[in-house]
Amino acid sequence: MAEAEHIIGTPDTPDAAGAADDETAATAAAPAERPRGRRRIAVLFSVAAFAYALDLVSKLIVVAKLEHHPSVQIIGDWLEFTAIRNAGAAFSLGQAYTVIFTVIAAAVIVVIIRLARKLYSLPWAIALGLLLGGALGNLTDRIFRAPGVFQGEVIDFIAPKGFAVFNLADSAIVCGGILIVLLSFRGLDPDGTVHKD
Repeated sequence: MAEAEHIIGTPDTPDAAGAADDETAATAAAPAERPRGRRRIAVLFSVAAFAYALDLVSKLIVVAKLEHHPSVQIIGDWLEFTAIRNAGAAFSLGQAYTVIFTVIAAAVIVVIIRLARKLYSLPWAIALGLLLGGALGNLTDRIFRAPGVFQGEVIDFIAPKGFAVFNLADSAIVCGGILIVLLSFRGLDPDGTVHKD
């Protein structure tokens, strides 16, 4: 009778116990992967928020304290702060295409937000966060500054000697772009996989 009960109680057999263990391990592993993805998304938006806030605050200070005033020398003639309004892209390029650059910036933001769903790489999260923060910073100027919506002029103020005047949003975009190029050369994808091409 005890032997019959043991046969009926097949969960005690090694095969059934192994299957149960596999199911338990799979259930335990599933929640472990989800937070990993969320953490990367949190890094992306944290970096973006930090870059955006720095750019926004710096522009508010420049407009209040520096616009219509003489340039401020930071490192002799090599670096100074001077307020200008730029209708073009980063580093004052293409000033006749303000609306086009506004549309491009908006498209970049949409692409980054869509890509965030597959983001499992910390370096990619930082790179995309810099791009997102920089794009949002300049897009805010395009929308809310004169002469009008989607045609607004971006506030630039960092003026190295012999170089174009730019702002912190431009710096974030360039740093994010350089990091993406380096990650691509190393074969690291946004989902965390590494390929050798």
